[in-house]
Amino acid sequence: MGGKQPDESAPVAVRKDTGARRVLRAFRPEGTRVQVGPVEVGGPGFVVMAGPCAVEGIEQVDRTAAAVAQAGAHVLRGGVFKPRTSPYAFQGMGEPGLHLLAEAGRRHGLPIISEVMETSQLPFMVESADILQVGARNMQNFSLLRALGKVRRPVLLKRGLSATLQEWLLAAEYILEGGNEQVMLCERGIRTFETEIRNTLDLAAVAWAKQRTHLPVIVDPSHATGQVDLILPMSLAAAAAGADGLLIEVHPRPEQALCDGNQALTPEHFQTLMQRLPPVLDAVGRHLWRPESPAQVVRAR
Repeated sequence: MGGKQPDESAPVAVRKDTGARRVLRAFRPEGTRVQVGPVEVGGPGFVVMAGPCAVEGIEQVDRTAAAVAQAGAHVLRGGVFKPRTSPYAFQGMGEPGLHLLAEAGRRHGLPIISEVMETSQLPFMVESADILQVGARNMQNFSLLRALGKVRRPVLLKRGLSATLQEWLLAAEYILEGGNEQVMLCERGIRTFETEIRNTLDLAAVAWAKQRTHLPVIVDPSHATGQVDLILPMSLAAAAAGADGLLIEVHPRPEQALCDGNQALTPEHFQTLMQRLPPVLDAVGRHLWRPESPAQVVRAR
């Protein structure tokens, strides 16, 4: 009577979603531990993932795998799909390169991590890769993030070149919301006004993410600095800042690398890094990851 009737055709007001939920530490206060074969990421053990920027051939990837395994690395990294700025740059070996990486990992007892760029690559990537990496350029590839939420493989999510911390966490939320809780964040430097260094490594973001989220945080000093002589000090700084691990580029002959040779450590330099890490980790109550029992040495799938 007399009152104005509501217009049923009018749009319904929807409350704005202002932030992530599953990604926040309150969702899992004890923290998430990601199982990668026999290796655990996010516990007291510090994990090092190392290998070539790109798989270039069987001899190169096998030599690198042997060297990083001997030095104490826990995961073999290697790109087979390479998102390059120039269409004329080496784009990776694709699926055949993934098979070479997987075979090298098996020979040397290392789980493998490699980048997936689009949803069509997921079926065969899931078959071979122990960790699926989302590169900085794909951090907001929402169809890919949603698809990764439906797979049962650990995901390493790199921060975008110009992404804010909230955008980074919300990208992770897409994967968690899909049901995949095995997510790791990766700080790989952001683009700033600085021109002397490839990117600006944001170690404050590492400490921030460890406080705000329950997800493990990995640091990639190779892409962050772009300079071999900066990788060791930034790796040690990342360990001191509370990172759960490192992602390092290693190549047996960096001067001959088909991509990013200027930021790849030689096996000798990588061994030096692995020898320098334990005292820093000890100072912050951590240690290099090691198997708790002999059975864990066997690579599990």
